[in-house]
Amino acid sequence: MAEKENECNDFACHKHGNISLRGRSFRGKVIKKFPKRVVIEFERTFYVKKYERYAKKKTKLHARLPDCMASEIEVGDYIEIKECRPISKIISFVVVDKVSGEDEDKKSDKGKSDDGGDE
Repeated sequence: MAEKENECNDFACHKHGNISLRGRSFRGKVIKKFPKRVVIEFERTFYVKKYERYAKKKTKLHARLPDCMASEIEVGDYIEIKECRPISKIISFVVVDKVSGEDEDKKSDKGKSDDGGDE
């Protein structure tokens, strides 16, 4: 029965559906969560020729959230998405994996602050 609970009827699920993943993949932080969709944001650096410097830009991408992963992923999680065929006007990516969660980040931050300086 545990297998049936994890299965989903979503056509855009990379495990249970039949959608092919190809092309680019990105990792980013979930900033918004909707039914069947998430928005991730990540920073990228690019070279500005005029100033001979590197600049940072933030990129937002919308990705399809399969039914079987909807309960796992929350706002603040770090996830991986992969490119697929266009599913809708703004969605051309599917959530593949949860890299790390908000709870895990807080635990690692607490460990860092406890190791702080000796006064």
